Amino acid sequence: MAATPAAPASGTAAEAFRRVYGTLKDELLRDPAFDFNEDAIQWLDGASNAQCYLPPLLLFHSASMLDYNVLGGKLNRGLAVIESYKLLKAGSESSEEVFLACILGWGIEWLQAYFLILDDIMDNSHTRRGKPRWCRLPKVECQTTSGELLDQITTNEGRKDLNNYRRIVEYKTAYYSFYLPSLDDYVQVKQILVEMGVYFQIQDDYLDCFGDSDVIGKIGTDIEDFKCSWLFVEALQRADEKQKDFLFENYGKSDPDCIAQVKALYKELDI
Repeated sequence: MAATPAAPASGTAAEAFRRVYGTLKDELLRDPAFDFNEDAIQWLDGASNAQCYLPPLLLFHSASMLDYNVLGGKLNRGLAVIESYKLLKAGSESSEEVFLACILGWGIEWLQAYFLILDDIMDNSHTRRGKPRWCRLPKVECQTTSGELLDQITTNEGRKDLNNYRRIVEYKTAYYSFYLPSLDDYVQVKQILVEMGVYFQIQDDYLDCFGDSDVIGKIGTDIEDFKCSWLFVEALQRADEKQKDFLFENYGKSDPDCIAQVKALYKELDI
């Protein structure tokens, strides 16, 4: 197991959290259980540890698989683990305990990076966090297929209603983002945390449609991909029959005019 570092003397929680990343990555690459050869290590760790602190656009040039996909986000999930643990300990946590909480937090962040790679492949996205997605890098030359099964099933066909949307969100976002960071002894918070996860995904659906791509770091494709998004299922609940027909005529098409018409209807329905 990674050696426990001294408690950080200064800096934000995010900075302290980032410092643990380099320690964990080094230990992973040295672990004899994986038996990495030099090519594998170069692919996993093309960047030096010092580059862990570079902004996303500079990390793009190093193209380390781990750094490129794990770093660059807001770290909300990992930091939530640490802050939750500190609240439970009420200020009595030791530096070793904080370090262990950081390890657990990075486990969630690495899981999140894995899901984002699958999500980008499934959506055929061009950018993520303001840079080209991993599988679009020339040196990666990756062609594969995978995705979140429920999301894929309801992309071009299948039932699209609020109940199915909640089912997708609970398994796609809520459990690993909010419920997973809690201890089994606190299962009574499941309902609250799942609701937080649903809210988080609804916000993501809204930003996919109306967010500024320069700010959110990606170009939304939910409309042209015929996704079972919250905006779509909410529109079906609010729309009259004429508006529903209009929505189905334009939803799921890549024509910019159709996309604009769907967004205009969302605004008309005050979603």
